[in-house]
Amino acid sequence: MSRRGTLLFGWTLAVAAIALFANLGLWQGRRAVEKQAMLDAAAAVLNERKPLSLAAADDPARGRDYDWAQGLGRFDQRGALLLDNQQRNGRAGVRAYRIFVPLQGGPMLVDLGWLPLGGDRKLPLIARPEGELLLRGLLAPPPSTGLALGPGIGREGEGWLLTRVDPKAIAGATGLSVPLAPRVLRLDPALKLGYERDLELLANTLPPDKHRGYSLQWFALALAVLITALILTFRPQRR
Repeated sequence: MSRRGTLLFGWTLAVAAIALFANLGLWQGRRAVEKQAMLDAAAAVLNERKPLSLAAADDPARGRDYDWAQGLGRFDQRGALLLDNQQRNGRAGVRAYRIFVPLQGGPMLVDLGWLPLGGDRKLPLIARPEGELLLRGLLAPPPSTGLALGPGIGREGEGWLLTRVDPKAIAGATGLSVPLAPRVLRLDPALKLGYERDLELLANTLPPDKHRGYSLQWFALALAVLITALILTFRPQRR
């Protein structure tokens, strides 16, 4: 192959690699912006903590992802729902949810907190809190699903095991006659109910700083490919 043909082939590969790395850098940058906006919106709600009715969990007119809410109601008779593959302080476990029926509004999922799993992966028993209860906490979208494969829910003993929190799929699998609210109530950690928990939004995913770091790495790779291509193009030819 002539030198001209070699250079053309090399630049074709270089441009493709630069475009790929640059797009990955832009994607990581966008994820950083999205997650920072999410954290800022939740922080504003948590700083104010002005309580709304739990009915706001199913109010499309709200037009926002996060609200502080409280209200009376009872937990449904159906079994618990356990979200698998949840990390906390480096330990593997599950996050427990139960269906709650407030006096005002439709049924909703309540995040009761995190429990560890042993090496035998025996699922913990989640008792149903009895009676009429006053709950409060952060209304938030369900945890990010990532790549959604399969139904995401399967029967496990008296309850269900989840690979993702999909309110529509959960309502269908549990036999609810009405839809579940699209937002989940994350219980105030100060309440003496449930298990280990906090209001951390990104416990099982990358924070904005990590995305910014990866974005810089991808752009650095794109720049390295460009510099390498220029050096190989303009270096003196051997006789």
